[in-house]
Amino acid sequence: MDPKSDLLLQTTGCTSLRAISRFMGIPLDQVNFIMCQMFGLAAAFWFRLCLSPQQAGPAVRHAVASFLGSMFVIFCFGWYSLHVFVLTLICYVILKIASARTVHWYSMLVAMGYLTVCQVSRVFIFNYGIPATDFSGPLMMLVQKITTLAFQLHDGKCRKQEDLTVEQRHMAVVTQPTLLEYLSYTLNFMSILVGPCSSYRDYIEFIEGHHVHNKLKLQHNGNNTQAHPSPVRVVCQKLVVCVGCLFWFFLVTRRFPISYNVDPLFISEASFLSRLAYAFVSIQAARPKFYFAWTLADAVHNAAGYGVSGFDRNGRVAWDLISNIHIWEIETATNFKSFIDNWNIQTGVWLKSVCYDRVSQFRTPLTFLLSALWHGIYPGYYFTFLLGIPITLAARAVRRNFRHYFLHSYSVKLAYDIITWAATQLTICYTVMPFLLLAVEPTIIYYRSMYFHVHIISILAMIVLPSKPRRPDLYAQHSNNNVKRE
Repeated sequence: MDPKSDLLLQTTGCTSLRAISRFMGIPLDQVNFIMCQMFGLAAAFWFRLCLSPQQAGPAVRHAVASFLGSMFVIFCFGWYSLHVFVLTLICYVILKIASARTVHWYSMLVAMGYLTVCQVSRVFIFNYGIPATDFSGPLMMLVQKITTLAFQLHDGKCRKQEDLTVEQRHMAVVTQPTLLEYLSYTLNFMSILVGPCSSYRDYIEFIEGHHVHNKLKLQHNGNNTQAHPSPVRVVCQKLVVCVGCLFWFFLVTRRFPISYNVDPLFISEASFLSRLAYAFVSIQAARPKFYFAWTLADAVHNAAGYGVSGFDRNGRVAWDLISNIHIWEIETATNFKSFIDNWNIQTGVWLKSVCYDRVSQFRTPLTFLLSALWHGIYPGYYFTFLLGIPITLAARAVRRNFRHYFLHSYSVKLAYDIITWAATQLTICYTVMPFLLLAVEPTIIYYRSMYFHVHIISILAMIVLPSKPRRPDLYAQHSNNNVKRE
């Protein structure tokens, strides 16, 4: 067997699918992941049809969901799955013995600390390579669930209703979960591998059979209309997206490796515009693997009957409560914030609920720092998220000072949108490149090849542009007149 085949088969999980891995030319851990998710999709339909709340009690649904999730993580990660179970039990003990006033801080400290220790070990073990078995993925999802529940329990037991935001009031938890409920929430088969994280209350309502009714009645003044909508249509639509992403991966992604952006010969021979174009194409080619994983996870939740958020603008049931990605909004984003808001959505919700809404100063820098720490200790993560701070502040300043000049006609605004789309997409490419390169040396090589242009432009915009528009009255007038058009 050649070294390439050895790499494809490397995993600490189950090796029974190694023949498929070798035939497809895909690492075995990725084959195991896809097979678990496909089995999870079938199990989700069975869970909805045969273990519905009308046919099985909450205890049975909790037990089955947590058991299947545990089997998935063992299948994919072998003995590394012990980390998932150890962290789960440690944090449940904290939840039981810590006071409601401090449980959120202890949970955050222990969960993030354990995750960081595991991520440090990955750096030393794999030496900046992409590990064949990335066991930190389930741990990252687990940290979100553990801390989300701890903060919501703190809100429900210790804070006054008037001190909570509307969202915090709705998600507050007033009763400590039992061990079975806790294991089901953290280890359920729908989200154990790739998430997304959802509110504890939403999850419990789903298990107990109140989820759809409670979400739909909010938009129909309490009337219980369409109590049990079928998810088949929306699941099929999301599976079509997944198939498209797989074709994109096999036909396009492999032809544009990220590492070529820092190839010495390419940098020395290609012009700046050529390097900029290749960076754009290679980043675009890399996105579908994330689209695939998150869309498939969303489909699994929907197949189980989980994910109803209400009704869409056409009056149909919307199944996007825990969607992690809005592909069209990402590909057409005309500003940095719009891109971030539609990428890894539930992680953004988590960051907002446990950090941004909880601190009174330096909200943006602290949120980006927590995001970087949660992703890991690879230097590339910090290059990306720390750069996100000046870019976000600069984008706000540019939008406040210039956007209102381009709103007086459709054609002018269209031209403005095209320019800002191109600027946003190229800025995203520049920003996330270190996230994919991981190490310091290739990141610096890439930045030098790009002449640090985004760093320079962002810092200059922050320094030169006023924090408030010179004509706030004009800005407000144009903003109000264009609310509907946006």
